[in-house]
Amino acid sequence: MIKKSLAIIFFFGYSSILLAQQNSNKPNILIILVDDLGWADLSIYGSKFNETPYLNQLALNGLKFNYGYATSPVCSPSRASLMTGKYPSKTGVTDWIPGRSEDGKIRLYEKIKTPPTAFQLPLEEKTIAEFALENGYQTFFAGKWHLGEEEKYWPQHQGFQVNIGGWGKGSPYGKINDTMGGFFVPYKNPTITDGPVGEYLTDRLTNDCIAFLENKKNAPFFLMYSMYAVHNPMQAPKALVQKYQIKQKKFDIKDVDRFAKDEDWMRSEAGWKRRLVQDNPLYAAMIENMDWNIGRLFNKLKELKIDDNTLIVFTSDNGGLSTAEGSNTTNDPLRGGKGWLYEGGIRVPFIMYWKGKIQAGTQSDLPVTLADIYTTCATLINPTFKKSKIIDGENIFSLLVNSTKNMNRPIFWYYPHYSNQGGKPSAALRKGNYKLIYYYEDQSLELFDLSKDVSEKNDISKNNKNLVVKLRKQLISWLDKSNAVELRVPHF
Repeated sequence: MIKKSLAIIFFFGYSSILLAQQNSNKPNILIILVDDLGWADLSIYGSKFNETPYLNQLALNGLKFNYGYATSPVCSPSRASLMTGKYPSKTGVTDWIPGRSEDGKIRLYEKIKTPPTAFQLPLEEKTIAEFALENGYQTFFAGKWHLGEEEKYWPQHQGFQVNIGGWGKGSPYGKINDTMGGFFVPYKNPTITDGPVGEYLTDRLTNDCIAFLENKKNAPFFLMYSMYAVHNPMQAPKALVQKYQIKQKKFDIKDVDRFAKDEDWMRSEAGWKRRLVQDNPLYAAMIENMDWNIGRLFNKLKELKIDDNTLIVFTSDNGGLSTAEGSNTTNDPLRGGKGWLYEGGIRVPFIMYWKGKIQAGTQSDLPVTLADIYTTCATLINPTFKKSKIIDGENIFSLLVNSTKNMNRPIFWYYPHYSNQGGKPSAALRKGNYKLIYYYEDQSLELFDLSKDVSEKNDISKNNKNLVVKLRKQLISWLDKSNAVELRVPHF
């Protein structure tokens, strides 16, 4: 369902965008990618505990997607998709870098040998930053990269003129205690100079983004703010943590009601559990700080009077961490979380804002992915851009113009790995309201109707064999064309 006519977006948005391009008024682009932020973590998406007033306003004054998707349930593959417009199978980055198997541990419950993942985004790939740079844009990167362990693969070698924060690590490094290391100085990050004692990483990186905006040249910019928040370690400014500790007491959730610990899949590792409620003070504090810093950045755009010529895209690299490593949040009513191909692991907040170009207060159920960001931005940067067949992402504005037709666009996932969060090697396809998941271990299939079963509790595969066969065939065909490992399927 489209909450407000997307014809309005076309009239005020896409046609105006084309006109602006014809007048050589190239738009600025700001991509804000958050780490591990779940679909239900923002109050605009339904959270009753976390507070996100600035992102609420961004959504209410822009376009909120109800079915925004990461292209993987873990970080590095989705980040590679955003940078290249390709599904992870085509870049070779199919797991977080370097991946779970690199620790050398033998886990008896892992029944199959999984394929290796690439340890970097290949330099041969043309990133959206490289495309922007070639077309006269200033390019600036701040935050988490996690697309190459060696320096030669870091952002400054992938199209960004400036890199602050991006290197081989996937989370704040050098944790010492709750007030030093990790998100607090000293960062122990070779691309960031330490600030004063007590400086908080999210604040600091926002300062760097603001400094770039204040000193930018007279040229359009492509700014990617790839936050380390809200990934572990759970650290936040003390005053905010105290605020949510008080709020947690008001919610009055007992420990026994906070987590599920007796489900079959949890028995393989002692730390696996599923959070049932959102009432985590540290996590909520990190989210509010994240939101406040996004507000600072947005206010700077307004102060510089460039907000009307800047497209803002806000999203996350995978679903919220709900089943392991602290189980910081729940994605309810969605099932699962980071590391799983259920909706909780791949559906993420997705907001677009562009003053005067995107009609305020619009919502859409059109499925969009992080891979679509590449083609959308490339078309804005240069209207003559023609995507090659190997690029999977589509121009979101074009999709919205024919939204009814594009509701049935197929979207694919390929995650042939065991995850740290309990997920198993799998692949999936969503087409229309239906979603098919294939599991490599036992070659089983699950089918869900998302329009009737948002929580994916009711597997309808046995009663819809013809549909399963049709979707399975489409999934196999896609995997065969996408450098994925061989998919074995059962016979009915």
